[in-house]
Amino acid sequence: MDNTRKDEEEVFARLKAQLFEHPNSAPLHYNLGLAYAKRGELDEAISEFKQAIAIDPSMVQAYVNLGGIYFRKGNLEACIKQNLKALELKPDFAQAHCNLGFIYTQQGKYKEAISQYQKALEIAPEFVQAHANLGNLYLQQGDIEASISENQKALEINRNFSLAHHNLAIAFLKKGDYKSAIYHCDKAVELGFPVNPALLKEIENHRKNIPT
Repeated sequence: MDNTRKDEEEVFARLKAQLFEHPNSAPLHYNLGLAYAKRGELDEAISEFKQAIAIDPSMVQAYVNLGGIYFRKGNLEACIKQNLKALELKPDFAQAHCNLGFIYTQQGKYKEAISQYQKALEIAPEFVQAHANLGNLYLQQGDIEASISENQKALEINRNFSLAHHNLAIAFLKKGDYKSAIYHCDKAVELGFPVNPALLKEIENHRKNIPT
């Protein structure tokens, strides 16, 4: 067992021991839920987040993380429900708006998704994930210029945000700006983004035709 895994196991054991002593501690149930989620034990994570909420119904982050577990289990409606509950408690919670934008995108509800991403960015203008996600949505809709704009905003905030580089590679490819597409694809790969092999192949074909 490597040191990181050993440390995680020690934290996990300590949380369970602390909960035995303090069973009505919402933060301990919440933190144990996070630990279970990290271990991939999703049903246990759901149980802990629900217990945290039962003890402290105002724990906004617990609703959002519970929604995240439901998303991992493929229950999109339950995920939406939990994020909406979070927003009832904290309407300016940008992460919940961003989460809803992502889920609505998965459901093909693009108008609702754009609205949620825009709300997230009104609250937190430097929310890099929201910029990149919105840029990706515009890309899916074929609005190349809007996609480029949002993803460039993401990179102005964090120049190493790999999703934005990936989105820009596709956008510039569709625009016919192959030099820019190659640059952003190379950056996405360099930063560890799982670029689709078909995209890599198309990029390589264009690379051969660009003078060095």
